[in-house]
Parts: sequence; structure tokens; C-alpha cells
Amino acid sequence: MKRSLSIVLFVAFIVVIIYIATELLTPLPIGEKTIEVKIPRGVTFRQVIGILSKEGLIRNKTLFLIIGKMCGLERKIKAGYYSIYGSMSPLELLKKLRSGQIIEYEVVIIEGDSLREIGEKLEEKGIIKKEDFLRLSVNKDFLASYNIKAPSFEGYLFPDTYRIPKGSDPKEVVGVMINRMREKYSDDLRERAEEVGLSEREVLTLASIIEKEAKVDKERSLISAVYHNRLKKHLPLQADPTCIYGIKRFGEEITERDLRRKTPYNTYIIKGLPPGPIASPGIKSIMAALYPANVPYMFFVSNNDGTHRFSVTPGEHQVAVEIYRKKKNEENRGKDNGSS
Repeated sequence: MKRSLSIVLFVAFIVVIIYIATELLTPLPIGEKTIEVKIPRGVTFRQVIGILSKEGLIRNKTLFLIIGKMCGLERKIKAGYYSIYGSMSPLELLKKLRSGQIIEYEVVIIEGDSLREIGEKLEEKGIIKKEDFLRLSVNKDFLASYNIKAPSFEGYLFPDTYRIPKGSDPKEVVGVMINRMREKYSDDLRERAEEVGLSEREVLTLASIIEKEAKVDKERSLISAVYHNRLKKHLPLQADPTCIYGIKRFGEEITERDLRRKTPYNTYIIKGLPPGPIASPGIKSIMAALYPANVPYMFFVSNNDGTHRFSVTPGEHQVAVEIYRKKKNEENRGKDNGSS
């Protein structure tokens, strides 16, 4: 009798194991479809099961609940959008939930990106429309919430690679980028800024100009020195990138008309720094803004190869400008000859 009972229990156990295995390993009942399921913040595992069941993804809610609890899913599930495909099994779904494999977009902000360029990248990923992003950038309440004392958060979004969950609040996305800048702009750098008499806004503004001017790292501190020297002598910075800020895209040709255009940012017209940054500076340019080279240079002009020629006197600078123009004309003639 006991032996018969043992056999029955053993068979029953095997049947249960086979049933559980079948339930956990059989593909989800949605055919070949791939669907996205949103898990809101703060929901319990039971509520998650309700969401999945409503989408037709679970055959046995009780079994899914028990296995989920055994896997520790009762404690926390990462909020976000999950991509679920038909060939996935319930066990694989549990693993996805446990690892928090939500849909994320990679957004890469590079040194020198402007708000317009960042806005285009965010719009491309479906995070926020560029127009809405630009409106947010000048929202006074939003700026005040991050203690940004500038016309916009231009320059306050740190260049980095960001993994942004689908469905994220755009304000939170921008906040992450601002906080990343504040992390990089360490207490030591803040102390250095006080030593050289610059506010956070002024450091980022100067760093953004250096970012747009410098093509090689070794020249960042030299370019910074030129601007520091001109600021001390109350001379216009005459930084070409500032005269087209908000007018043209960086990289477009700068004309004499651009240099004469009256804008709050054109440092050929105004003295001192512009009211805010013109792009997102990287840490190298921020360091250069705070630690200029100890040199007397007052001018620099492009060598048309990514480097610059630095000068102390107006006469030296004029010679450098003539060399640049001559080289530029020779290159243009070469292009014309090559296309004829």
C-alpha cells in the first residue's frame, strides 16, 4: 500500500514538473507578433501580472506569480517599456523583467554640440520635438529649478553617451544631462573658478568658445590665454563662433556681415563674455578655461590645418593674417584648377 502511494505521489510530482516546465518553456500565446508593454512606476508584481494578462501574454497567472516571487520579482520591477516577442517563453519573460531590459535609446552628445543639434538628436529618437526642447531651454521656471543663471541651458548639457528609457519625461532627460555636467564640474573646479574670478556661467561660456575654436588639445590652454588676456585689458574677444550663434550653423562660412551683425553674443560688437554659452563644452575645454597657459598672446589666426598661429602684437597678428589669406587663396586656386 505504501509503495503504491509512493508511486502515485512520484508520478504526480513528475506530472506537475512536466506541466510547470511546459508552461514556462512554451512560447507566449501571441503568435509571431512583437509587442511593447509599459510597466508604470511603483506597480506591484501582481499589478504587472495583471498588465501582462490583459495583453494576452500569460496563460497561468498563479504559476507566473509563484515563479516570479521565487525569482525575487515581488520586490522590484524596473519601470519602462518592454519589447516582448511571440517566440519568447514565460521563463524568458521573467528573466527580462528581472534584469530590467527596458527599451532604451542611445543619444550621443559630442563636445561642441549646440542646443539645436541636441534637440535634433532627441527628436530623432522620439524623446521630444526640437521645438518643444528649445522652448524648454528658455523656460525660466525650469532654469531656476536647476539654478541656471543664463538665458538658456545651452552649455549646461554635458557631452556624453546617454541611455534614455523610452517614455522618459523630457524634463528628466534634460535634468540628467545637467546633473552630469554638475558632477564633472567638481568642487575643485568651483574653487578654481573663484580663484580666477569667474562664475559657473562664465566658465561654461568661455569653455564653449574654446570648444568651438580649438581643434587640437594642445592649443586649448593657449586659446584660453588669449581670451583671458583680452578680458583683463577690456578688449573685445573677437571670437568668430560667437558672431553666428543663433544665426547660422557652426561650420558655415563666416562673412564680414556676420562679424558686424549686432547680437548679444557677437564678441566683435560686445566687450566681455556673451550672456551664456554657445555650445556644450567638454571637460578639456572647461579645464582650459580655468587653467589658461601663462603666455602673453593676444591674437590667434587659423593655419587652415586645424592649428593656429598665435601673436602678441597687432603687427605680428597682421602678418599671420596675411599668411593665412595667401594660403587660403592658393588652396582656392588649386580647387578651381582641379575642377576645370
